[in-house]
Amino acid sequence: MVFEVVHDGPGALRTAPAAVEVGVADEVPPCDPVPARPAPALTIPRHDLRPGLPDVSAFPTRAWLASTRRVLTHARPEVFGAGDPQGRIELRNALADYLGRTRGVITTPDRIVITSGYYQGLGLLCGVLATGGTSTAAVEDPGHHVFRDVVQRAGFTTLALPVDSHGARVEALTQEAGAVFLTPSYQYPTGVPLHPSRRQTLCAWARSTGGLIVEDDYDGEYRYDRQPVGALQGIAPDQVVYCGTASKTLGPALRLAWMVLPHHLVPPVVQAKQKADLYTETLGQLILADLITTHAYDRHTRAARLRYRRRRELLLDRIAAIPSLTPHGVPAGLHTLITLPSDGPTEQQLLTSCAHHGLALRGLTELICASRTARSRCWRFRFSVTSEPSLAADVKALLGPEAIAL
Repeated sequence: MVFEVVHDGPGALRTAPAAVEVGVADEVPPCDPVPARPAPALTIPRHDLRPGLPDVSAFPTRAWLASTRRVLTHARPEVFGAGDPQGRIELRNALADYLGRTRGVITTPDRIVITSGYYQGLGLLCGVLATGGTSTAAVEDPGHHVFRDVVQRAGFTTLALPVDSHGARVEALTQEAGAVFLTPSYQYPTGVPLHPSRRQTLCAWARSTGGLIVEDDYDGEYRYDRQPVGALQGIAPDQVVYCGTASKTLGPALRLAWMVLPHHLVPPVVQAKQKADLYTETLGQLILADLITTHAYDRHTRAARLRYRRRRELLLDRIAAIPSLTPHGVPAGLHTLITLPSDGPTEQQLLTSCAHHGLALRGLTELICASRTARSRCWRFRFSVTSEPSLAADVKALLGPEAIAL
């Protein structure tokens, strides 16, 4: 069984035998629809290790205010009128330059569409593809259940694409799939990049079948041992839709994301965006454009990389003291996948035990397609917390001497 842990109390986890690696299926099975879940209770845990958020306490408030003043000082009256459904040209110009020099994306401003978050962009794209006749899509297994649900609600039959230590097993793709949705730079949740040979195989599949690759570059800026792996879009710009967001660099509250599209998809996606909500809020786009063009955005992400690298090293140092815990993934991203002993409690038992200690937990099994049974036990551990002392306290609470028995 695979699960995720969030610790919110004085207890900690005891461990026992050696861990096992994330298992994969030998074939590509259909992926069952995501079951409906009740809305989570609103709580503020003392030790919140759930993945998905950057350190929002480090939001560049001073730089954002400086950019806001510049934008408002020089804003023309039309800025306060109706916006462009494709997005402000100022932001599209800034992104074309930024993505080219930092992620290796090949684009011009006319190929970029600004959306109100990646969630919206994915929904718009899926609707356009479904209208165009695409009926089957491949998704990573394990993969993000929320975005898998978006694909399924668009009417696609989804095929589960197994993931191993080299990323998604793209050799399993067939002509049946019209699109594939991937996180190639830092696979979610296993934390492995797509192997170079598989990148080539994937692009060859797209060229030979006419299939579309949808690249979610959610953590692309965060690599700690080397330069970040370049975007897949850079080697197949006519077959890849590149999706990026400010959610992991600045914060999800901004609701700012972007898609770099093949030319033929730009008009229908812009039309879908206009029908959805007319346009994304204008001032936020202009402020982000100013942050990028003045390089304040670069300075912020560089500082964030240093903070997150230190916190990841702290986490791994503490985990190393417990032989039965095994971290996985390359030095990147905002979370680490950790394998737990195979003879511990079930996921539900752990959820109940941690809830008794005041912990906020969410199982990782929700990231696995329901048609496959998990063969391993893991949790995702967020190290993008507010400070090193805070992370140290979280880890001590989780792994200290008064552990919750596994």
